[in-house]
Amino acid sequence: MITVKILVGLGNPGSQYQRTRHNIGFRFVETIAEREGVQFVASLRFRAEIATVHSGGDKILLVKPQTFMNNSGESLAPLLQFYQAATADLCVLFDDLDLPAGKIRLRKGGGHGGHNGLRSLHQHLPDSDYYRIKVGIGRPPHGNITGWVLGQADEADRASEAVAFTAIEQQLDCILHGDLATASNAIHAAVD
Repeated sequence: MITVKILVGLGNPGSQYQRTRHNIGFRFVETIAEREGVQFVASLRFRAEIATVHSGGDKILLVKPQTFMNNSGESLAPLLQFYQAATADLCVLFDDLDLPAGKIRLRKGGGHGGHNGLRSLHQHLPDSDYYRIKVGIGRPPHGNITGWVLGQADEADRASEAVAFTAIEQQLDCILHGDLATASNAIHAAVD
């Protein structure tokens, strides 16, 4: 029996947002799709771009909601419903201001921590029992948070992002199957 796992990268659609710190989630699922040789296809039904990867007995949907970050739940709730997937089959990768650039934290469940993308998920999903991959983007030196998250990731950001993506990719199977302890230990050894 094939199990559906849903790996979501949070971000904003449009070329003007492509290289911003806030779009780290989009860039991660794009990296996976490129590595696997699959293309994203626009789904009007789910207001998302979706690519499909098969791994073992899993069908993994790589998802980029096209609703803008603050409305991500509007895309994901119907997607989970259509595939009859539990929130525990969902894994979301997003930017985190409270972690230094490139640092990673994994967790299952919990609050939205002020992140508007997660806030939308909490409003639209039946529960918050999904997996989270937080990738640090650091805080701005002068306090302009909106300008920082919507600002272009510089070369240092992209270098730390590449290291983080490699570490996450190597542990993705563990993460998607709920073995966060193993994945966290390996990831922290790689990026800390």
